[in-house]
Amino acid sequence: MEFKAIAQQTAEEILAYSQDISDWKVVKSSKKITVSKKTSKKFHGNLYRVEGIIPLSTAKLSSFLYQPENRIKWDKLLKSYNVLHKIDSDTFICHTITNSFAMGSISPRDFIDVVYVKHYEGNVDIICAHSVDFPGYPPTSRYVRGYNYPSGYICSPLKENPAYSKLVVFVQIDMRGKWLTSIIEKAMPSNLVHFFLNAKDAIKARETASVRRRLSRQPSVHKKK
Repeated sequence: MEFKAIAQQTAEEILAYSQDISDWKVVKSSKKITVSKKTSKKFHGNLYRVEGIIPLSTAKLSSFLYQPENRIKWDKLLKSYNVLHKIDSDTFICHTITNSFAMGSISPRDFIDVVYVKHYEGNVDIICAHSVDFPGYPPTSRYVRGYNYPSGYICSPLKENPAYSKLVVFVQIDMRGKWLTSIIEKAMPSNLVHFFLNAKDAIKARETASVRRRLSRQPSVHKKK
């Protein structure tokens, strides 16, 4: 299946996950962020769902989340994030390298994903990823090659306040290599909360800096005596 077709199918699967209300189990709730999980139908692991509110419009949030130059600055789980190939304005092949986590118990992994941005009616955006094989970038001995089954973000306007967004994140990751399932299960909920908090902190810092720049460009007003 070609990359664009994989990307489009992944977006539809993420949308289906958001509409599925059965069998989710809340495993962590902290600072108005909720992490739930259910058994994955794709591999012997879990599908995680993370949700919370972001004080930013959906259009700005979507752009912030998927652009590599933004993500590598705020996502502390990542060591590097690079676009290898641009298929079209909404579809990319990306190479990601993670930092180690779980107190160093899980060594860094690398991933090759097709990343796709899909706009739906009602100002809803889906940014999704699915691991693929890409010519010229086979697994190496330096990193364990992980695999992302359909994963991604859904950004939608908050009904009570459209200037804010509801962000729902779906994570379905096979770490591969030699690891204990119990370690992943213990570490993943906290990592996902930190991921969400890192995004919120970075957005807040960027918006604050933007306001300061606008104020600095305004001409000084002096009262006449």
